[in-house]
Parts: sequence; C-alpha cells; structure tokens
Amino acid sequence: MNVKSLLGATALVGVLAGLPTTVTAQTSATDQTSPRPDATQVPDDAKNPMAPSADEAGANTNGDITVTGSRIRRDEYSVAEPITVIGKEEITQAGFNSAADALQSNAVTQGTSQINNAYGGFVTDGGTGANTLGLRGLGPARTLILLNGRRLAPGGSRGSVLAADLNVLPTAIIDRIEILKAGASSVYGSDAIAGVVNIITDKKLKGLQLDLQTNVPQVGAGIDRRAAATFGVQADRLSIIGSIEYRKREALARNDVPFFKCPIGGFLDGEGSAFGSGDNFSPDDPRACFTLDNGGTTINTLGLPTRNAIGRTSGVVGRFNRFVPASGVTSGPFPGYLGVGNYDRDTFDPQQEKEPLITGVKTYTGYLSSTYKLDILGHAEVYAELLGTRRKSGSPLYRQLSLDYLQGSPLLPADLQNGLFANPTVTSSGKNIAARAFIGYGLTSSNQTVDYVRASGGVRGDFFFPKWRYDAYVGKSWNDARYTAESFLTDRLANSLNVVANANGTFSCASAASNPTCVAAPALSAAVIGGNLPAAFRNYIVANTIGNTKFRETTFAFNIDGPLFALPGGDIQVSLGAEYRRQSINDQPDANSINGNLFGLTAATPTVGKDNVKEGFGEIFLPVLADKPFFYRLNLTGSARYTDYASYGSDTTYKIAGEWEPFRGFGFRGSYGTSYRAPALAEQYLGSTSGFLGSNSDPCSALPVAGDQSPNQQIVARNCAAIGLPADFEQRSGVTTFRVGGAEAGLSAETSKNLTFGAVISPKLPDALGSISLSLDYFDVKVENGVSDLDAGTILNRCYSAANFDPTAGFCRFVTRDGNQALSVVSSFVNLSENIVKGYEFNGRYAHDLLGGRFILNASVTKYTEQSTRLFPEEFLTDSNGIVTSPDWTGNFDATYTSGAVTVRYGLDWIDGDHSKTYKYFAYDNLTGISDPDLVQSYKDSYYLEANDYFLHSLSVQFNVEKKYQFTVGVRNMFNKAPPRISAIGFTTIGNAPLYSGYDYVGRSFFANANFKF
Repeated sequence: MNVKSLLGATALVGVLAGLPTTVTAQTSATDQTSPRPDATQVPDDAKNPMAPSADEAGANTNGDITVTGSRIRRDEYSVAEPITVIGKEEITQAGFNSAADALQSNAVTQGTSQINNAYGGFVTDGGTGANTLGLRGLGPARTLILLNGRRLAPGGSRGSVLAADLNVLPTAIIDRIEILKAGASSVYGSDAIAGVVNIITDKKLKGLQLDLQTNVPQVGAGIDRRAAATFGVQADRLSIIGSIEYRKREALARNDVPFFKCPIGGFLDGEGSAFGSGDNFSPDDPRACFTLDNGGTTINTLGLPTRNAIGRTSGVVGRFNRFVPASGVTSGPFPGYLGVGNYDRDTFDPQQEKEPLITGVKTYTGYLSSTYKLDILGHAEVYAELLGTRRKSGSPLYRQLSLDYLQGSPLLPADLQNGLFANPTVTSSGKNIAARAFIGYGLTSSNQTVDYVRASGGVRGDFFFPKWRYDAYVGKSWNDARYTAESFLTDRLANSLNVVANANGTFSCASAASNPTCVAAPALSAAVIGGNLPAAFRNYIVANTIGNTKFRETTFAFNIDGPLFALPGGDIQVSLGAEYRRQSINDQPDANSINGNLFGLTAATPTVGKDNVKEGFGEIFLPVLADKPFFYRLNLTGSARYTDYASYGSDTTYKIAGEWEPFRGFGFRGSYGTSYRAPALAEQYLGSTSGFLGSNSDPCSALPVAGDQSPNQQIVARNCAAIGLPADFEQRSGVTTFRVGGAEAGLSAETSKNLTFGAVISPKLPDALGSISLSLDYFDVKVENGVSDLDAGTILNRCYSAANFDPTAGFCRFVTRDGNQALSVVSSFVNLSENIVKGYEFNGRYAHDLLGGRFILNASVTKYTEQSTRLFPEEFLTDSNGIVTSPDWTGNFDATYTSGAVTVRYGLDWIDGDHSKTYKYFAYDNLTGISDPDLVQSYKDSYYLEANDYFLHSLSVQFNVEKKYQFTVGVRNMFNKAPPRISAIGFTTIGNAPLYSGYDYVGRSFFANANFKF
C-alpha cells in the first residue's frame, strides 16, 4: 500500500451555543427577570429589530450610543449590518475561562480555523502560544481587534508578528464583546477587511468583585484556573476602574487523552472498507500504531549502505539499508543487527507523547482606566487606559538526533568504516558519511515570555457647534518577547564527530587544540543507537538559544462629530477625523539561528522594519425618512478614508450602507465597501525562517510501481525521472523550508470588496406568544492581489505535478536538491490573484415568559457557498468549501431558562460534514478547472477523508444569591465527543484527527465559576 498517492495529486434545529448573537436585542433588560443594575433601560417602542439593545450598543453619559462599525453617535439603535454581541454572563455560562476562548469559539469564527494552543509544535504567526482571530476565514491580518474602540497592536514572539494576540485581553472586567462580520476599512483602517471585534470593558463598576474559575478536563490533566479581582470607584468627577487576574492552564499531553494514543495510517482497501484495512498491519495490531505513515519517527536504527542481513520480520537473509541492534544475532551476514524496512523498524518512543496536545500557559493581566471631568475645554473629560500582560508559555519538543559517522572514523567498527551511506552533510566536516545513527533523544524545552503594554489616553468634550463633540487620542503599545529553546548546534555536532583515537582507547576531537571544550561523540554501539548518550556529550551538543522580539505601535487620532441639519427622519450626523500610526519590528534571533547553526530545528534571521500611515476619514448618517407609509425607517450611511502608507503609497476606500423598514418589524439592510491594505511589517521584512517537513513530503519518494500509479503520479514519476532520480527513490532526509518576507520580491498592497445585504423580521406578537426576531444576511468578500505566503507542500506538489515540467522555472524555481537529494523549499509572501468568501448567515431568537420564568432560544447558522482562491490569473479558482477543515455549514444554538435566581443553559455547536468535497478538492486541476473522476474514485478507494456532522453539547446552571454571590457550574462537550478520524494524508493530523480549531481535542470537561461582590 503506497501512502503517497494523495500528495501526488441541515437542519436549523435547537438553539445558539453559548453566545447570543446578532442584531436583535438578546440581553436587553426586558428579556431578563432580574435586570443587571448597569443595564440601560430601553422603552419597548425604541427597540428596533435591526439593532442591538442599549446595553449591547453602549450608552454613554449623554444617552447617545456608538455601535461597533461606525463613529456616529445616535439616539436610536438601528444598524445596517449584522452585529454579534457576547455578554459577560454568556461567557461565564458557556464555560469559557478567557476572552480568547470565547472569541475562538464556533459562534464567532463560524467554523473557520484559528491558531490556538493546539499549535504548540508548529511554526505559527506570533510564535508558540499566541492565539489569534480571523473572521470569514480571511486570516487574522485582515481582522481588526479593538479594546474599547481603539485598535490592539500586534503581539507575540519571533519575526512573524502579524496580528493581535488574544492572550493580552482582560477577561473579568469585560462587559461585552461586539463582533461586526462585515468590512469596515473606511471606518477603522485597512486591516478591518473581514470585520471588527470590539472588546468593551465595564464602565460603571463599583466596589470590589472577586471572580474565580476552574475548568477540569475529565482526563484529569490540562486543568485551567483563573483568579481575578475587579474594582471600581465612581465619584462626581472621577471614575477609576481596574482589574488584576492570573490564569494558569496546565499543558495537556497527547498521552493524556485516550483518543490520541494509537495513530494509524487509516488507509482503505477499497471504498467503504474498514478504516485502516489498507494499512500494513491490521488496525487491531499494536504494530499499526505510530508507523512512519502517522505519528512515528525512525529511532533506535542504524543506516548503512545496502547490504545483506537477516530480516527482522522475515527471518531470512535479504538486502537492507536500515538495521536495528539485536544482541541475540550471532551469525549470518551481519551479526548483532537485523535488517528492517519501513514497517518493522522502531518508530515509537513513549517520550514523544509527552509533547503537549494543548500548550500550557500562564498569564498575568492588569487593567486600569480612569476618567476625570473638567470645567474647561468644552466640559471636557480626560481619560486614560493602561493594559499590561505577561504571558509565559512553553511547548517542549521531542527530538530525533541523527549522528553522521564519517568514513574512516575510529568511532565505527572496522567493517563499517569505509562504506558510503551519504554524501557530505553539515555535520560531516566535508567528508562522506559511512553510517547514520537514528536516535531518540527525548524532550527539549521551548519557552516564551511575552510582555505587552498598551498605554493610551486623551481628552474629549463639546466642540464649537451645538451638540458637536471632539475626541483627541494618543496611544502607545510595547510588545517585548523573549523566546528560548534547547537546540542542537551544527558546529558542535560536526566537531564531536570528527575525532582521533587516543592510545588509551578513548577519543578526542580533531579540533581539540583550538576547541578545548569539545566532547567527542560516543563510539557507535547498540546502547548509543538506543539513545543512551553520555551526559557530557548531551551537554556539549545542546545549547539554550535565546531570541528577542520588539514590536512598537504609536497612534495619534483626532475626531469630531455632530449634527448638520434635519431631514424628515432626523438630524444628519457627520463624523470627521484624522489618524497617524507608525509601527516598527525588531526581531533578533539567537546568533546560532542567524548563522544557520541550529541542527534540525526552526531557525531565522533578523526581522527589522518600520512603516507609518497617515489617514483622513469621514462618515455621514442620513435618516432620510421615518414614520411614513412604506417608510417606517429609511437610513443611509456613507464613509470614506484616504490612506497614505510610507511603504506602499496611497489610496481611497469607501463604504455605503442602508437600512429600510417599510413596516415596523420588517426591514432590509445592506452595505458595500472597499479596502486597501499594505502588507504588515512581517509580511514585508520577515527574515528567512526555516522549518521542516517529513521526508515523505518529497513527491518523488516511495512512488508505487508504474502499474499502480494514479494519473497524477504518472506525471510526478516522469518529472522525477527527468532529473535523474531512480524509480525506487526513497527520500532519507527531511525537507527544509524557508519562509521570507516579500518586500524584496516586489510585494504590493492588496485591495478588497465587501458586500452584505439581508432582511430582518421582528413582528410584534401578543404577550401570550412571546417575541421573535429573525434575520438572514448574504455576504460576499473578494480580496484581490491578496498577500499570503505559499505553503512549502503546495510548492513541491505544484512543481512536480506540472505537465510542462521545468526544474528551473515556475514553482520549481523555489525548490533545490543537494548532493544527497535532500530538498529545500523557499517560500515568500506573494500577492495571490484572488481570495473569495461567500455565504449566508441566519440568526433567530425567540423569548417567552414560561412557568413564572423567562425562556430564550437563540440560533445562528452560517452556510458558506464559496471559499476559493487562485494564485495566478490564468488559473481556475480552487474552492475549498466543504473540505474537512473548511465546513460549508456551521451552527450555534442555545436555550436558557431563568426562574428567580437560577438560570439553566443548554448549548450546541454544529459543524456539517461533507462526504465528497475533500476528494474532489485534491483531485482538482486548477489549470483545467476539472476534478478527474477516476482520480476522485482512486482517492475514495484508498483514503478516508470525510467528517460526519460534528456536535458539541454543553450544559450549565447559574445561581445568584442575594445579588452579591453568583455560582456557575457546568460541563462542556457533555457527551465526550471525539474529533473525526481521517487517513493520515493531505492534512496535518494529530493522531488521526485533522489539526483544526473547530474540533475539541480535550474531551468532556467540567467548570465552576464563583463571583463575589463587596
């Protein structure tokens, strides 16, 4: 069974998981039996079905509100675009222990994949431990995160700091989170392409509150604890509000969760056959676990030139180039060793399963805000805000160590010294290699400490004209990170392997005279191959490498707004402003990284750059008609922004939006906007950053025999033969990847268009029937000239699958092979031709008084109709909509019932599973626009790449005692739903689950929250 062929080539039921949504009032005072004391009471006749309630929208001191997505203050609550609102109570009832967890939930992300703590062992933007959010699947660099209406600067470690790190957000002080899933670049700036998330803190807090929460997975590991104190002082002129909190999430290792304890290839023996029936071993055979197909790494193995040996499995003499020590073998052509192939070599070390499935993290967060009212400068109010966080995270890595013993080395037995296993490598001092020991080294540490501070303030007050206001703001953000990792050093390995024999039978480094600290590598033996390495040698070849990242952002902004004159529907409102923003990044990796001296580990060169942007913007709100026949409400909004980047020049963006209610309770809304985004600093200036893919990522490696090749594999085989590779070529080295910034390659700014329109129905029903609100919106986002970095796997497959193969042109120009046929791939940020996301979003809410309490039902369902990209204009769009990691249907539902002091909540998350799209996606030829039916069937016969509908249930109960004490207990993933299993091909897998944030890797977990007010 060849495992390379793929690489060659609803129901609206239930109710919103944990989080109220949408434009309808979902936490308004009239929907709660015990209104929150800080809720702004809204008369029924002021509630618009196209709007959030007053406490959702954020009333200020003069009764006007500003809804996320606009800078216009209004005295009513209608909005022309869908707004999702998450209240503090909903975060607690859903069991989320941080703002990051709530924002990365399916209710917000709508099934699109996010970078979270499951990516500890991967090279990610922001570095290990960073959590980011990208709406509509367009990535975090195109989603703007605001804290109290002001942008949150990018954060994290290493050179690829691209987006805000959600770890810096406070949790206990949050009042609500507003999410606008529509473009707002003309209002907030260029990075608001996919939408805007605005975290709003409690402005009216009084006294002291303590908030304690613990989330405990059923497996007993990975416990998540948080303790916080919030306080507020409110005087006539002065307001001071703050919080301090500490969170510790223990790491959850792969071997803590039973689902991940036995990854198998999962290949099929014909469509519909049992999962794993096409594997080399039966799925019930322990040998099926951790093979090189999935989860395994060659260890306890010696690589030599092909020679005769007794086979480990067959027991007869055969030809092998991999061997395992066997002390009981005293005869035959190779005493002391047995020959092994791909499936009977040693590939599992229990130590490797101690790597985190979920990265551990500690965060310390402090928040302070203050306002003081003056009698001057137009009854001005001076305001200031300070946010400071420290994140300490770590993700130990399991390492395989390969020791290349040189030809003629005295460290080898005499009969092995003169063979040729491989040409010179970086650790062989320019000499050929006679033998390679594949050793399981164990875990090495990798840690990050990230300090993030944002200090901001300003003054706002009455402007010169009646009812006009001004706001002058300045903000500064500092992100300082220190990242460390235990690393093998290439030069030390090279020195240790180049030895001379001493008269007493010991060995010394050949460079000992100039390098007295050098420790000679141990002589080859069964113990050494098995990982028993001298402590002095371990200490010599490993060093703690340290890098530092500094990211700075400074913002100056001035804004005025107020009414012009009256229209039949009310006063025209205008907002005008200007903003200046500058950023700089300075990432300095360890000197060993810069000099390319890290062996088998991600390395990087410095990332240094700066940019600034000057912007002028304006917005106008036109209440055209109100309370007229067929025009109960007609409002128009327009905004425009002029943007001038120092790096990429200038452009103008705009947006128009409208809302029309022909009758009260029935309306239409829509918007259309453009954006212009210059590449982020990391996208421009990222220093060359290396990474690694497995040896089986080489398309030329281990191809099946000619008669068993798929059509695409036949092309690959022909191309591999054209560069001189034999038909039975097997890659022996990992694939080295390099990721670089695109400024020198001519990277240009990207543009996009964002269209939304929909309808809202909220009829006024008799009290006996309750209240209902429904909305349906269509969205269409098109990014042109989009900035993205090509995946190394994509480059390799596109290179060797080309019908018109040229090893020096096209995608192949990014690929090189050395004398050992080891591959290197260089990918840089480039401008993609197109990126399109389309679909529909439905939101519904029903509320009714029932049995002396209040029952509320919420539903949010998204249907994607397209999630497509193409690299070059001559290609057809490649649509990933519906593949395993990009579901085309997602839903979030919840039902709450409040009676007196008790609230019970049931939640459901749903992701639709597609049973054919993934096969078609991998068989798709973007040069012809066709998925070859024969290839589709071939994939179905060999692989299982489907995901059934995936449901996560949650349940909680909340008790309020004397309005001073609140206790919440609950369970997440109530039925302990495991992720789906797929064949280990085409996707990054954890065990047999695809790496995708929409699936729960933790399993059933219990949570408890206690809140005390003093």
